Amino acid sequence: MSEWIKNLLSPLDRLRSSRRRHGLPRLRADIVALRRQVVATLELAGAAEARRVRALPPRTPIREAEFKVYSQFGDDGILQYLTSHLPAIPSFVEFGVEDYTEANTRFLLVQDKWRGLIIDGRPDLDAVVVAQGLPMLYDLEIRSAFITAENINDVILGAGFSGRIGLLSVDIDGNDYWVWRAITCVQPQIVVAEYNAVFGSRRAVTVPYAPDFTRQQAHPSWLYFGASLPALCRLGEEKGYAFVGCNEAGNNAYFVIKELASSFLTLTPEEGFRDSRFRESRDDLGRMNRLSGPARLAAIAEMPVVDLDTGRRIFLGELRA
Repeated sequence: MSEWIKNLLSPLDRLRSSRRRHGLPRLRADIVALRRQVVATLELAGAAEARRVRALPPRTPIREAEFKVYSQFGDDGILQYLTSHLPAIPSFVEFGVEDYTEANTRFLLVQDKWRGLIIDGRPDLDAVVVAQGLPMLYDLEIRSAFITAENINDVILGAGFSGRIGLLSVDIDGNDYWVWRAITCVQPQIVVAEYNAVFGSRRAVTVPYAPDFTRQQAHPSWLYFGASLPALCRLGEEKGYAFVGCNEAGNNAYFVIKELASSFLTLTPEEGFRDSRFRESRDDLGRMNRLSGPARLAAIAEMPVVDLDTGRRIFLGELRA
């Protein structure tokens, strides 16, 4: 039996014993200990995966690097691969982190000891992250703010970040295109930005900008948010970035600043596009209905988007034409 499996099973055995012998107080303590042991085991496995990924040769398709420790999908592995082929600056800015238990940058913080800034609209962000012990152990700044195109530079600068950084991670389920376009205070080597696969791989479209946009209020389905992959690739090109691919889950796109991109495959939006497989849509009463395939676009066909090729508003239903 491998050592990391033994590490995981040992506290489970103790948990069963505590429940029988000592009752709830000891059980609660052992649950805390179990959680710590699971985290340590995951990080140990992640470190082994990171060594594998960092040994991959240049121009490896990024999907071959995927593994997950703290990221929602395989993004921890992609970032380990990308940073291994750069003279990486060990600092990041990530916004849209919720409680930071699942995030694109947490493995970089914990494993690689990067300095970072996380931002989210929840007012208790500092308290929930402090409860996890992270600011005491790592160089992490925390800011609670509802991000807009108007305030993003001030929030980042106010936290002490400017100029060249290693990574920018954009995931706010709404004005992602407009906020990334507005950022001028930092120049990241790598950008990971969420795209909306429901909008397809051919048209450069984004939701119209509204400072108070929230995915939950914009449409009952929760499918109307963000920008298409071609829209983000167009913006990346304008900002001097090469598109190097998407994760297999079909929600995050990766860009590397062109002066450092020679080690990576560069792709067109259609070459790199991955459709999303997760099914998170709701019906008009807020119940999960798990639409998939073309039914997702049909559900939001009447909603407007900005066509970046023409500058005019169109309806999403026109994307099927």
